[in-house]
Amino acid sequence: MYREILEEIGLSPNEAKIYEALLVLNMASVPEIAAQTSVHKRNIYDTIPRLLRKGLIYQIADIKENKYAPVEPQKLSDLIWEKDAKLKNILPALQKQFKKNTNKEVVYIYRGVEGFKNYLRDILKTGEDVYFIGAKGGWFDKNLQVFIQHFLKEAKKKKIKYHHIFDAEIKKIAPEILKTVGKPYKFLPPQYSTTGAIDIFGDKIVTFSSLTLKDITDDVTLVVITNRELADCYRTWFKFIWDHCPEVR
Repeated sequence: MYREILEEIGLSPNEAKIYEALLVLNMASVPEIAAQTSVHKRNIYDTIPRLLRKGLIYQIADIKENKYAPVEPQKLSDLIWEKDAKLKNILPALQKQFKKNTNKEVVYIYRGVEGFKNYLRDILKTGEDVYFIGAKGGWFDKNLQVFIQHFLKEAKKKKIKYHHIFDAEIKKIAPEILKTVGKPYKFLPPQYSTTGAIDIFGDKIVTFSSLTLKDITDDVTLVVITNRELADCYRTWFKFIWDHCPEVR
């Protein structure tokens, strides 16, 4: 039932199946676990030691055969916290190495939902206002909602402001987006709607292709250019477009 989420937080497929099965069975031997999960007994014997090391199950000695029982699910949160603490300990060194080897002027490509998340992380890292041309509300894709809530919270802390020039369709198809992002925003005339967009923030220009309203798919491609002088040029062009778009009443 929850196997997919258990795998997302770091359990292997067999670890997730066995742990979930023990939550149902309460206490079980390897043959009983195999019957419940359809996992081969040999694979269960291989997986049990890993679950024991992670502290997710414990062994019950029986006269005939060993049985296993699950530890309360709160332990899963502890595992995530422990991993997070370990990462935070090494993160400064990783960041130092990253900055040391990062080129000031570079072009790279992000793709799909995970690439879109990387673009949002770039906005937070830059910490400067964002200017959008041809915006389509991609932030409101249903697959991004957990991540976007964290992003919006962090962006508010950094006092990042958004300046949107939306495609005209947003007014009718997704007016809730306008209430969420707030003013200032304007709209391109309907004849200038496209499947692309341009975002400018800090020293970065991000161009998007294969976009649709409120939707980020694996087909979406983000080309990121890092160049402060060029980004300043794009901000000037943004202002020209902004000044020539009708005022929003």
